[in-house]
Amino acid sequence: MSQFDSLIIGEVAQDTNVDYDGTTVQAVGGAVYYSGFAAANIGHKTAVLPKADTSQIDMAAAFAPAPNVTVYPLHSKTSFVTKNVYHTPDRERRTSTVDSMIEPYRPEEVPAIDAAIWHLAGLVGGDIPNEMIPFAAKHAMVAIDVQTMLRCVENGGMVYHDWAEKKELLPYVRFLKTDAAEAEILTGLTDRAEAAKVLYSWGAKEILITHNTEVLVYDGHEIYTCPIKARNLSGRTGRGDTTFAGYINERLTNDIPTSLRFATALVSLKMETPGPFRGTRQDVQDYLREFY
Repeated sequence: MSQFDSLIIGEVAQDTNVDYDGTTVQAVGGAVYYSGFAAANIGHKTAVLPKADTSQIDMAAAFAPAPNVTVYPLHSKTSFVTKNVYHTPDRERRTSTVDSMIEPYRPEEVPAIDAAIWHLAGLVGGDIPNEMIPFAAKHAMVAIDVQTMLRCVENGGMVYHDWAEKKELLPYVRFLKTDAAEAEILTGLTDRAEAAKVLYSWGAKEILITHNTEVLVYDGHEIYTCPIKARNLSGRTGRGDTTFAGYINERLTNDIPTSLRFATALVSLKMETPGPFRGTRQDVQDYLREFY
């Protein structure tokens, strides 16, 4: 058995989030942050490899409230500093600007960490280079949030471009996560189920696509879906990170329908409160009984 269920690789972010009503909050963020809290608080042994300017961010302190998290901080001369402005109450539309980015991860700086899954959770293109994917596949099952390949910083703004090497590298990927918009960029298809089938045909073994109404999974045999039932969206930031971390860690011991229901209940509950998921596994089980 591996020492950790998952190792999450990605930079922490210094976020400024501006809601559609003008409410402004400054916080630590990033996929590694939301994913780490989600995985740990539902009971999984979690390692994180966050990267930032360690003179500016105490990464051990950032993850300290989460149980079961072991932090392996990496220093970068610069941190990822961003501002997200949400334009609608459902937080589906946002404008992101980036002031600075980290120095890219390099395979040689990744310590030998024994984990069942290596979860690549970068934020923009270049922070986790393509070469990290086959490198990770030598050590564990690879899970990747494709935002780290599609989101690009141009003139301080965030834009999306297709991933040129997708067909070469998707065969290394055990778990692939996209949202509906990212799936369309990759495949040209607006139908999420059909997009998932194309991504499977290109080599990814299990595809998870998030949407504001549901979460979809495809494993090459069957399309599975589960509805999101959040009663408010005050904690919308981190939706995909929470879902994906919950799902892949649950898949270590459960089948797809069970893992999907748990991950969707987890993110529905998380979205009702700003910040990362700070509840417990029992809280998610109670939510499942009440709403599912």
